[in-house]
Amino acid sequence: MSGPKTVWVRSFARVLSSIPSSLGFVSDCGFRASNFLPGQKQKLGQLCGGPAVTASEATGSGVSCHVGDQTALVSTTADADLETLSRPIAVEATVTVIVPVRNEAECIERTLSQLVAQRYDPERFEILVVDGQSTDGTPGLVADFARRHPNVRLLANPRRLSSAARNIGVRHARGQIVVVVDGHCEIDNDCLLDELVAAFQRSDADCVGRPQPLDVADASPLQRAISAARSSPLGHHPASHVYSAHEGYVPSSSVAVAYRRSVFDAVGLFDEEFDACEDVEFNHRVDRAGLRCYLTPRVAVRYRPRASFRGLFRQMARYGRGRMRLLRKHRDTFSWGTVVPLVFVTGVLAGLPLSFAVPWLKLLYGAALSAYAAIVLLASLAIGARPGNAALVPRLPLVFAAIHFGLGIGMIWELCWPGRCHDGNPYAVACDR
Repeated sequence: MSGPKTVWVRSFARVLSSIPSSLGFVSDCGFRASNFLPGQKQKLGQLCGGPAVTASEATGSGVSCHVGDQTALVSTTADADLETLSRPIAVEATVTVIVPVRNEAECIERTLSQLVAQRYDPERFEILVVDGQSTDGTPGLVADFARRHPNVRLLANPRRLSSAARNIGVRHARGQIVVVVDGHCEIDNDCLLDELVAAFQRSDADCVGRPQPLDVADASPLQRAISAARSSPLGHHPASHVYSAHEGYVPSSSVAVAYRRSVFDAVGLFDEEFDACEDVEFNHRVDRAGLRCYLTPRVAVRYRPRASFRGLFRQMARYGRGRMRLLRKHRDTFSWGTVVPLVFVTGVLAGLPLSFAVPWLKLLYGAALSAYAAIVLLASLAIGARPGNAALVPRLPLVFAAIHFGLGIGMIWELCWPGRCHDGNPYAVACDR
């Protein structure tokens, strides 16, 4: 074996020797890399409580390991500094899944069904659904679900804020790992929790991040267009990894969703002055504290796009308000990529009357709008050129406009009326409904 693979193997030997032998090491989701112990086959056999273990030498693609009749190819992870694995999480770590909801009756049963169907030991994970005073029957659906599944609990969130919901979940959590899953997600991986624990093990990170694609199975044509636009360079913040397929260490800000309990001791809870971007604000503090985040597509969940242009615009406006509030609290989060929607929409709104007052501005204003239309059209055609996307092209320009104008209007609104939604309610979740 060459140098890097030798280091990889030895680091896992040290890790496994430190984990209590009473814990199980094989699950229905396969034999995980972080449990592999070359050179200590008998020890591993005892830990698995089963037959002797054999293992082949490391190859260019990884290590083939065998436990009884189970075989798996364990891939090496180039981005992980496995020499630093000094505080592993037990393979059967306890996990708390926090599900903040408000008026999610349409989706919540499917999301909960996919969570309880996880192959992870149900006695080692709990699901805390935190309801923000739903008016569509969501609490009743969750309560009925909890009666059938003892690891599901319903908690009340009288403030209705998503940030408050997260904090209620954290305070009630009993798991070593805390992960947030929204009530309108699709989870098509019944090994999600196994993969999550494995990601903590192999990375030694304080947080784990995930991509959040929007390509749900039963999407309408508009939802498919929103998914395609949002995942394109013109549809989300250029520094975000939220649609990335990359695995490795990244800043927490846009992607961290799972945390060791120690993270909350280090940086506190979510700021309840936020009801949008509360996760970005929390993750910014995580980054500033020097904690590490590991992004892996193996724990991706799919988010359901808004079903209408109005819903998309309101969602983006809410994000815009949150981004401006974040910038007000943490000036070091400023970037030109963040304020482009603000500058653009301000220019469009202010430029119209000015173009009538100053003749030469009319040409400049028209040229700027023409350039924007051309960029949006080219981006739409590029998406439409992909297989199966041609029918999306007529909707894409309007989707891009809803994204950009929604963000810009939200940022302007927050500048002019800090902390208030259009209906006057401070920070209310209902502002996005």
